[in-house]
Amino acid sequence: MTAQQDPQAAGSGPISTGLKRVVVASMAGTVVEWYEFFLYATAATLVFNKVFFSADTSESVGLILALLTYAVGFVARPLGGVVFGHFGDKHGRKKLLQFAILLVGAVTILMGCLPTYAQIGVWAPILLVTLRFVQGFAVGGEWGGAVLLVAEHSPNKDRGFWASWPQAAVPLGNLLATVVLLILTAVLPEAAFLSWGWRVAFWLSAVVVLIGYYIRTKVTDAPIFVAAQQEVERVKAVSYGVVEVLKRYPRGVFTAMGLRFAENILYYLVVTFSIIYLKNEVGADTNDILWWLLAAHFVHFLVVPQVGRLSDRYGRRPVYIVGAVLAATWGFFAFPMMDTGSYLVIIAAIMLGLVIHALMYAPQPAIMAEMFPTRMRYSGVSLGYQVTSIVAGSLAPAIATWLLDQFDSWVPVALYLTAAAAVTLVAALFTRETNGIDLATIDDADRAQLARAGVL
Repeated sequence: MTAQQDPQAAGSGPISTGLKRVVVASMAGTVVEWYEFFLYATAATLVFNKVFFSADTSESVGLILALLTYAVGFVARPLGGVVFGHFGDKHGRKKLLQFAILLVGAVTILMGCLPTYAQIGVWAPILLVTLRFVQGFAVGGEWGGAVLLVAEHSPNKDRGFWASWPQAAVPLGNLLATVVLLILTAVLPEAAFLSWGWRVAFWLSAVVVLIGYYIRTKVTDAPIFVAAQQEVERVKAVSYGVVEVLKRYPRGVFTAMGLRFAENILYYLVVTFSIIYLKNEVGADTNDILWWLLAAHFVHFLVVPQVGRLSDRYGRRPVYIVGAVLAATWGFFAFPMMDTGSYLVIIAAIMLGLVIHALMYAPQPAIMAEMFPTRMRYSGVSLGYQVTSIVAGSLAPAIATWLLDQFDSWVPVALYLTAAAAVTLVAALFTRETNGIDLATIDDADRAQLARAGVL
């Protein structure tokens, strides 16, 4: 690989500055999109079950319906991942990321304008679900481009650390959403918050969208992607996209899905189902819950890059395996901790959940980027990452709520998480260690495979 392609081969000064700019650009959009995604998740548990469904609907059924509208966004994410992955591999990461941030911003602003069930009846939840689907589509396309923009610019020896920063932007976006909700719930009476206050949080996204879009105009695609793009254009038989990645690298796709499974379920049990559990079972105040989540998101933001650094030092697999094993145990100690009603004990339970989550979440971009060649990397990582969310995170809050309602106990919820962790543990054990690998060698191996197949 040439010095132009490999950040390690050039001087540390300008490369370091350029890499930091790429990291900031990736994080900016991710903060925006996860601000809006988490805002929806919180609003679904606190507001939507009251304003977008019939007053005759019971509280528990209304809550489950609201959570299912939340799940619609996850169903749309794989489609977004496939579409954005295809065009991102063809036209570049930057262009697709700029479009994604504008799309998710426009949709979220429209959500804040939606009339309620009392105003337009059944059309209220229909419009909510439609906008949620488009929001999920945009977020599904965002993740792969954001992490690859960083991963493909990163030095081989530090890829785990640098590529984990877009992951750290997720708790940062959640942190921002929580701050906005805290301010609104603190200054507004509950009736005013349910009537119009929640809408303000959605409208405020316009400010963050414009800032994020501007920052993303200041970066370029990595040299290794530009070279791969030129090769695809030169050799027409060389392809890209979801069909090609499933044909050539099915192991990478299914391993990525397995790695994602427990991580995704754990996250939404911690940040979404915990709100339900603390409010309905422990009797905690909404404002207190938001404060606990605020502190936990901040810790999560700090921990993710440090775990990324650990994956560079000790390897991707060991860090991920530890995370999967600990995830299997979280429910068994976290729910009893929440049941104590003690603020410090509850916040410790939530923080521990997110620290465990970071052990799986932080290494993901590097692991998945190192599974696929450049010509189909966006499609590969997006497919492996987003499809899993349909059966994992999208349904986790609704499944956990149903289990709690049916058995009146947190034990089935803890067992549900343990079963998910077992799936991810198996995937981690069968994952190839790729720490420190040069992405150019993956492209070389891909060319050799195509040559053997008679494509080149």
